[in-house]
Amino acid sequence: MTRHPERTQPARGVLHAQGEHRLGSSNLAVVLRVLGHRHRLRQRDHWTPQQLQAYQARALRQLRHNTYARSPFYRRFHAGRTDHPLHELPVLTKAMVIEHFDELVTDPAVRLAEVEAHLAALDGNQRYRGRYWVAATSGTTGRRGIFLWNLDEWVTVLASYNRSLDWADATAGLTRRLRMAVVSSTTPWHQSARVGATIRSPWVQTLRIDSGDPLERILQRLDRFQPQVLVGYASMLRLLASEQLAGRLAIAPEVVFGASEVLTGETRRRVEQAWGRRPFDVYAATETAGIAAECQVHSGLHLFEDLVLTEVVDGDNRPVPPGVPGEKLLVTVLFSRTQPLIRYKLSDTITSSDRLRCPCGRPFALIEGIQGRVEEALSFPARSGGQVMVQPAVVHGVMDGGPAEGWQLVQEPGRLAVLLAGVPHTFDDAALADRLRRELRSRGV
Repeated sequence: MTRHPERTQPARGVLHAQGEHRLGSSNLAVVLRVLGHRHRLRQRDHWTPQQLQAYQARALRQLRHNTYARSPFYRRFHAGRTDHPLHELPVLTKAMVIEHFDELVTDPAVRLAEVEAHLAALDGNQRYRGRYWVAATSGTTGRRGIFLWNLDEWVTVLASYNRSLDWADATAGLTRRLRMAVVSSTTPWHQSARVGATIRSPWVQTLRIDSGDPLERILQRLDRFQPQVLVGYASMLRLLASEQLAGRLAIAPEVVFGASEVLTGETRRRVEQAWGRRPFDVYAATETAGIAAECQVHSGLHLFEDLVLTEVVDGDNRPVPPGVPGEKLLVTVLFSRTQPLIRYKLSDTITSSDRLRCPCGRPFALIEGIQGRVEEALSFPARSGGQVMVQPAVVHGVMDGGPAEGWQLVQEPGRLAVLLAGVPHTFDDAALADRLRRELRSRGV
């Protein structure tokens, strides 16, 4: 039920270091371009809703014009609908992207077989054909996706992650240096690793730790590094906060970011108890880069509506009202040109907020949070007949209330196996099982 690696890690910022602080000329050029884009994104925080809507309409028009001119796949896929509104266009899936990859991309020289070979040999910041950054999803939803960006697009990717830092007042720059620890994935083809490998600078000293490393080793490295900014999978933040409270970790981060998994209320509480800081939730995907992030008001996550258009829909791709969880999310990446993504399906369960504006004054709409992925929902026989789906957030509500440092649910024929880690010997298994049964029954199971 945990929400894991396909989602990229947030709050990398524009500037990264991995033990090397020299900037090559190409990296310096990227840094300068990202700083310029960061300035433009900051100006958009002060737009009116009317300015935002006008920009969205213009950017979508430009995206579709470029796509129809250069992508044979989209000319067929949207045939007869090229002048229709966005919500009338067909939905694009990851399987379709991979199946039609060579005709979907707008550069006829790009070939999927070559891109896959490039990824297999990747061990640093090499670019495919000397111009494209490439990353892949982990395939946890059934099939691996491969995505690539040219320089302009990659600068926007970096700037979108920096926005998360900016809104938490944790941005580095020419006059401000930071120490950042990132506990996530160090796999070379993971987008967060690509972001980290792109820019190495003296302004942000970054310690990257693989979340799969032994816990004792992770604690030792964090203790030595003493990060000012801590970024990690939500489950790792919960574990690290528990270690801090137990006296086995002694760090004092000024800002904490959770990503790639549901940031539950219990995890938030433990983080605040351990470090006296409210964690910032960030929502991103390999396909889109940043999608939404919390500001310092913590009243929900602001959608990056100037970068990605989102549609919260049900199983039949119909929009759902605010306050009602959707079954999936359709995204249109406004800055994508090399590999256009128009009404692309993400299998995330999102709830739009009914609050029109945040007290921070930003024009961007809010979402209440991310409940999980459709693939992580559990299906049970319903008392009334048929099947009932139980979303990850329901199970989190039960499991996060216990003393376990980690847990996993595995659905097996006729039963639900509950695996626990780090629980005291006096823990009452039967009481937890009873609470879980009651919660499932209350949902019609």
